[in-house]
Amino acid sequence: YFLRFHPVVKMAQSLLNSMPQATTGTVVVTDHLNFWDGKRVKPTQETNSEPVFEPATGRVLCQMVPCGAEEVDEAIKSAHAAYLKWSKMAGMERARVMLEAARIIRERKEKIAKLEVINNGKTITEALVDIDIAWQCIEYYAGLAGTLAGQHIQLPGGAFAYTRREPLGVCVGIGAWNYPFQIASWKSAPALACGNAMVFKPSPMTPVTAVILAEIYKEAGVPDGLFCVVQGGAETGTLLCHHPMVAKVSFTGSVPTGKKIMEMSSKGVKQVTLELGGKSPLIIFKDCELQNAVKGALMANFLTQGQVCCNGTRVYVQREIMPQFLEEVVKRTKAITLGDPLLDGTRMGALISKPQLEKVLGFVSQAKKEGARVLCGGEPFSPSDPKLKGGYFMSPCVLDNCNDDMTCVKEEIFGPVMSVMPFDTEEEVIKRANNTTFGLASGVFTRDISRAHRVAENLEAGTCFINNYNISPVEVPFGGYKMSGFGRENGQVTIEYYSQLKTVVVEMGDVESLF
Repeated sequence: YFLRFHPVVKMAQSLLNSMPQATTGTVVVTDHLNFWDGKRVKPTQETNSEPVFEPATGRVLCQMVPCGAEEVDEAIKSAHAAYLKWSKMAGMERARVMLEAARIIRERKEKIAKLEVINNGKTITEALVDIDIAWQCIEYYAGLAGTLAGQHIQLPGGAFAYTRREPLGVCVGIGAWNYPFQIASWKSAPALACGNAMVFKPSPMTPVTAVILAEIYKEAGVPDGLFCVVQGGAETGTLLCHHPMVAKVSFTGSVPTGKKIMEMSSKGVKQVTLELGGKSPLIIFKDCELQNAVKGALMANFLTQGQVCCNGTRVYVQREIMPQFLEEVVKRTKAITLGDPLLDGTRMGALISKPQLEKVLGFVSQAKKEGARVLCGGEPFSPSDPKLKGGYFMSPCVLDNCNDDMTCVKEEIFGPVMSVMPFDTEEEVIKRANNTTFGLASGVFTRDISRAHRVAENLEAGTCFINNYNISPVEVPFGGYKMSGFGRENGQVTIEYYSQLKTVVVEMGDVESLF
């Protein structure tokens, strides 16, 4: 009975079930990567397929076939049909399905994390945390689904009004390649909790795990089509943004693409959430706990090979402790274990692609030309394991002798490169920290409680970390100031970005007319 009526479940498990035995350089993905109407969908034509690489080996992992207009239309119509059913369910009914999805993810965490590593190149240690955050996010919004409510407002003469919090309809999520499964969860969880459907387009470089999430939602019991996956790059994204049945677009990626998304969505007056890049400041005062500040700087720069939008890549260190800080941070950076991302001992994996690796190395050589001093790393790295020879590895890099006008300090590098600069006073460093078009995150290390909160208040960024960096609990909102975007992900406030308010006014007496 089970397999006859749930063929999708069997398929979902086949690739995942091969994961415990999988090792770097052995996996080939042949399953279809599109998903709508509750099942994987074969691409209509496969002439324009693009190779997807395994970053640790440079080997082709699978082919990604972009969806054309007809396929995008099919997916959106499938999502809309599911939305009509899902939006009529009570919040508690939706919550139960979402909790089941979270439970399934938790149960298959190791397998999903492994597949993520093979497609993305980050270490298994980090990927396991990403998958944990994904199910926690779904669980968190499941908990909020039953709390969505309006207000009752008493009006004169016995009349009254009430508000209803209603879903938007079909929402589009466009993901990035640095956190493929986690971003799909961060976007779908609040959308589904509010009663929406979602069509999700992963990055063309990491197409493999979003469809696993689609299968898990299906298995948990959502209506067919509620979470669809379409593959593709810019052209597919354009089709999604222009589609008349789409109510909202949530995008994670670069500033230039974000601007285009906003422009395209404006044609249909669609709501937009943009999570864009950053060049975040991390300010380290001389009264800090130095060991913690060093660890904070490493966490702020080297997670996911430095490919994190909220990274604190501009490290400002008070002049008096600059020598001790540099000595310690360089020592610990040199000790980072690079290599096979599926091994537990590895602390840094491979960058996402060859072009990305070359771009990051280009930033390092540009920094040298502009007078920065490389204290360690910044070079292509060739692991001793022969199967990793074609992988996209580089040694993590610390740059000294930088100033605020250098390219490496102004532009988002998106790789394992930390720029360290001295400062003298609090006033001066806040001014320098805010002198950027970005505003995603920021951090401060100090033992002075007044200073910590004063600096946090004055930094122009969506998040400020005090005495830590790069921790993202699902309970707190995440998002940008300035050109780092707008709208929020996570936290209670995100409900407002995936729903709309309707006011209902009720007259209990006669109409008073001027006519």
